[in-house]
Amino acid sequence: MRITSRGLIAALALTPLLAGCFAPGDSGGGTGAAAGSGGRLRVALAVPPVQALSPYSNDATVLSKLSVAEGLTALDRNGTAKPALAKSWKQDDDTTWTFELRKAEFQDGTELTAQSVVNALDHASAAKPKPRVLSDVALTAKADDADTVTLTTKSPDPVLPLRLASPALAILSAKAYAKDGAVSPVGTGTGPFEITRLSGKTKATLDRFDGYWGGKAKAPGIDVSWIADGTARANALRSGEADIAEWIPTAQAKLLDKDTRHEVPSVRTDSLILNTGSGMFTDAGLRAAAREAVDGSALVDSVFGGYADPAQGLFGPAVPWAAGRRVDVTGRAEADTAAEVKAATKGRTLRLATYTNRAELPEAATVLQQQLEKAGFTVKQDVREYTQMEADLLAGKYDALVFSRVTLLDTGDAVDYLASDFTSDGVYNIAGLKDGAVDKAIRAAAAERDTQRRHEKIMRAEAEILRTDAVVPLVHEQAVQGIATGVEGVILDPRERSLIDVDTHVG
Repeated sequence: MRITSRGLIAALALTPLLAGCFAPGDSGGGTGAAAGSGGRLRVALAVPPVQALSPYSNDATVLSKLSVAEGLTALDRNGTAKPALAKSWKQDDDTTWTFELRKAEFQDGTELTAQSVVNALDHASAAKPKPRVLSDVALTAKADDADTVTLTTKSPDPVLPLRLASPALAILSAKAYAKDGAVSPVGTGTGPFEITRLSGKTKATLDRFDGYWGGKAKAPGIDVSWIADGTARANALRSGEADIAEWIPTAQAKLLDKDTRHEVPSVRTDSLILNTGSGMFTDAGLRAAAREAVDGSALVDSVFGGYADPAQGLFGPAVPWAAGRRVDVTGRAEADTAAEVKAATKGRTLRLATYTNRAELPEAATVLQQQLEKAGFTVKQDVREYTQMEADLLAGKYDALVFSRVTLLDTGDAVDYLASDFTSDGVYNIAGLKDGAVDKAIRAAAAERDTQRRHEKIMRAEAEILRTDAVVPLVHEQAVQGIATGVEGVILDPRERSLIDVDTHVG
C-alpha cells in the first residue's frame, strides 16, 4: 500500500471560539430540559468548520452527524457496510463493483442519478489535497444507466463498500461543485436535514428536507452553534440553551445531572507519538526509555475522571474484535537508564506538544512531563490550538506529541488508520516512521479480503508498530455526550460519525 498525498487530521477539534456563545448558566447539575422553538433541536458542536463544511476537509463528519449528506453506503453498529444511496451492490471481480441506486432527490430538487454519483466521485478523486479516504486507492466511476454505477479500482480493494461510507465521499448535487474546486453542501445533500444558512465558524441553520427518501424527520430543524470550549458546551446544556452538547470534558461530566450524561465507548485512543524521523527519538534506546517511563493508567482517574480505559494497544474496547487477536510485541529495543538518558540528551530539551482543543490533553501532557523527567529527560511543553501547530507536526519539528486519534474514522476499517499514520509514505505519519517490517505488515492486512483473517493481520501490524516505540498508547477514551431530558433518538456512535437522524426529536 503506497500513500503519497498528504492529508489533514481526522476528527480533531479545530479553531476555538469564545466561551460565551451560550449563556453560561449555573454551575450545578441542571436537567438541561429541552426548550427549542417549535421542537427544533439546538446543538452545541465542538469542531468549528474550517472550510465551510466542505466534505474534503475535517468538516466532513459534521455532514454525517447532522444527517445533511449521504454516501453510497453507511456503517451499521457492527461496522459493516449497509445500503444508503445505493440500495444494493455486488463485486464483479477483484477490482470491479456494481452499485444499484435507490430513488432519491437532492435538496435542490434535482434527482439522484448514476451520473450524479460519477460527478461526485470524480470531484473527490481530483480534489487537492485528495480526501484521505482515497489516498491509497485509484477509483474510477462509470454510469451504466440511470440507476447503475460501476466502480473500478486500480488494484483490489476489499473494503470498498466501507470506504464509500466515509463522510468525505458524500454524494452532492452538481450545484455543489464550483469550477475553482470549492464544494458546498448548502442545499445540495440528500439527507433529512438541509443546511439553509451557514454563518462563518459560529452558527448554522438546518431545516427539515421533506423530500428525503427515508421519510420525514421528526424534528423540524436544527440550530447549530460551535463552541470549542468544553466547559461552555456543558454550561449550555445545564442552562437549557442547548438540547445536545457533544464531547463534554470529563471534568464537567460529573457535574451534569445523571439523566443528561451519556457515556459511550469510543474508538478514540490517546497516545504519546514519538518523532522517529528527526531529533532525539531517532535513538531507539531513548524511545524505549520514554515508553517505559510513561504510565497511561495514571491518567484514567486523575485526568479523565474515570471516563477512559488504560490502553491495551492501538485499539480499545470499542473495537471488540481486537482483544482476542492481540499479538505479543517482541523485538523492542532495551530502554536506556535514567543516567544514560541524561548523558544522551545532555544540552537538549524534549519538545512535548499537545493542543487545547481537547480539554484533557494539556492536563495529560503535564502528567507525562513529570513521568519523562523522572526518566532523565528535560522536557518543555508547547501547548497551542491545533491548527497553529499542524504544519510543524507534519514537518517533524517536535520530539513528541500527546495525541487523540479516532482509529476507525475514514473507512471504518483499521487498515486505513494504520496506513495513514504509520507507513513510510503515510499521509499523517507524524511519527516519521519508516520501517520495512511495519510497511509489509500493513500491506498484508490491506490485501486480505476475508474479514477474520484481515483482523488477524491488522493485529500483527499493530504489534510491529508497537515494536518500534513510535507510538505509546495511553488510554482509550469514553465519549460523554450531553443530552437534555426530553430529547429522544440521539445516536451514541463510538465512531463519532453520527449524532442526529430522522428519529431524533424533542419528546
